[in-house]
Amino acid sequence: MATWVLSECGLRPLPPMFPRPRTGSISCTKSSSINSTFLSSDLKSFQQQTRFQCCSFKERRRSWEIKVSVPLRVGTIEEEEEEEGIINGVVEKREVCEFDPGAPPPFKLSDIRAAIPKHCWVKDPWRSMSYVVRDVVVVLGLAAAAAHLNNWIVWPLYWAAQGTMFWALFVLGHDCGHGSFSNNPKLNSVVGHLLHSSILVPYHGWRISHRTHHQNHGHVENDESWHPLPEKIFKSLDNVTRTLRFTIPFPMLAYPIYLWSRSPGKTGSHFHPDSDLFVSNERKDVITSTICWAAMASLLVGLGFVMGPIQLLKLYGIPYVLFVMWLDFVTYLHHHGHEDKLPWYRGEEWSYLRGGLTTLDRDYGWINNIHHDIGTHVIHHLFPQIPHYHLIEATEAAKPVLGKYYREPKKSLPLPFHLIGDLMRSMKKDHYVSDTGDVVYYQTDPTLGGSSTSI
Repeated sequence: MATWVLSECGLRPLPPMFPRPRTGSISCTKSSSINSTFLSSDLKSFQQQTRFQCCSFKERRRSWEIKVSVPLRVGTIEEEEEEEGIINGVVEKREVCEFDPGAPPPFKLSDIRAAIPKHCWVKDPWRSMSYVVRDVVVVLGLAAAAAHLNNWIVWPLYWAAQGTMFWALFVLGHDCGHGSFSNNPKLNSVVGHLLHSSILVPYHGWRISHRTHHQNHGHVENDESWHPLPEKIFKSLDNVTRTLRFTIPFPMLAYPIYLWSRSPGKTGSHFHPDSDLFVSNERKDVITSTICWAAMASLLVGLGFVMGPIQLLKLYGIPYVLFVMWLDFVTYLHHHGHEDKLPWYRGEEWSYLRGGLTTLDRDYGWINNIHHDIGTHVIHHLFPQIPHYHLIEATEAAKPVLGKYYREPKKSLPLPFHLIGDLMRSMKKDHYVSDTGDVVYYQTDPTLGGSSTSI
C-alpha cells in the first residue's frame, strides 16, 4: 500500500490512519460525548513529521510525468471532523429519534400515486373474467368430486378447499364493487351480483358499506368494519356480547351478524333500503341486491329438499362457515394485530392518507394467489381502483416513498398458521380506545385476560 503522495511541494508521506471511537445505539432522550483530546496531540505529531523543504522542487522543472488518478477534491480534516461530529476535540453523538407512526407523513398521496407505474392502473376485463372462470371451475369441480367420492376422509379436505374458494369468489366480487374489475359499471354489477349472491352476500348493500369503510379507514367513529370501540361503548356492552366479540372463535363468525345489524354502536342493515348506510338514490340498488340474495337463499332451500339437508350442509353449509371465518380473519388482521402500536384517529388529526397508512399487508403463503393477493392491502386501501393483479408491483414501486410507514409483512410458510398467533394476541389486548383525543391507541381490559392496560 502506497505511503507517499505527490504534491506541488514534492513528495510527502500519507497521513497515518487513526481509528476513531464508535459509540453504541443512539437515542434522542440522552446526549453524551467522549473526550478525544488525544486526537489533537496525534495531529500535532503528524504535522511535525510531515514538514518538508520543497523550495528545490519548485525551482526544478519537471521533465517527467506520473500517470495517476487522484480525487478531484480531498476534504480537509476540519470537514471530516465536522462530518463525524467532532467539535473542539469532542466526539458528539448524533441524535436519531424513534419513528412515530402517528406523526403526519412527509409525503402526499400524489407522491405515492406518481411512483406507481401507469400500467398498474389499467383494467383488463378479459383478464379479470379469466379469474372468475378459473375460480368457478374449481368450485364446481370440488363439489362434483366430493359428492362422487362421498367419504369422511375426503369431506374435511373438501370443506377447507371449498371454503377458501368461496372466499376467493368474494374477493373477485369485491373488485367489482370497487370498479377495479373493469371500466364497465354494468359488467361489474352483473358479475358482482352473480359472485356475491352465490355466497349469500348482498352485493350493493355490502359494496356501499365497504366504500364507507375505505373513505373513513383509520377513523375511530366513522370507519365501518372492525373499527375500535370507544371506551364508553365498550363498557356499555353486556358480558355476553363482550365475551363473544373478543373470544376466539366467535369473532370469526361475526360477518352474517354484521350484514344484518352492523357493529356495536351503529344501526341499520345491509338488506334494508332505508338503512342509515344508504342515501335515497341508492334504494333501488339495495332492493335489487336483496332480491338476488333472497333468490339464492330460496335456491338453497329447494336444493335441501332435492338432495337432503345433510348433503346440502356438507356441500355448501360448512364451506360457507369457513368462508365467513376467512373473511373475518383477513379483514381483522389487515387493521389490527401488528407487533407495534398503531394509531387510530378522529377530528382534525384524521386524513385519508394517515388513516390508510395504518392498514397492514399480510403474507398468506400459498393462499396469496388463490385469494387474488388481497394481502397487499395498504396500496389497495389507498388506491382501490388498482386491479388485484397489479397490486404487488404497485406496492414495490411505492415502498421507497412510504419508507417506515410501510410495515413489511412477516414471511409465511406455505400455510399462514403464524397469523393465528397474531390474531389471538390482538384479541387479548386490543379492546377499546379512549373517548377523548384525536390520536388514540388500543387499551386493554384486564377482565378479558389481558396482562396490561395498554399497548
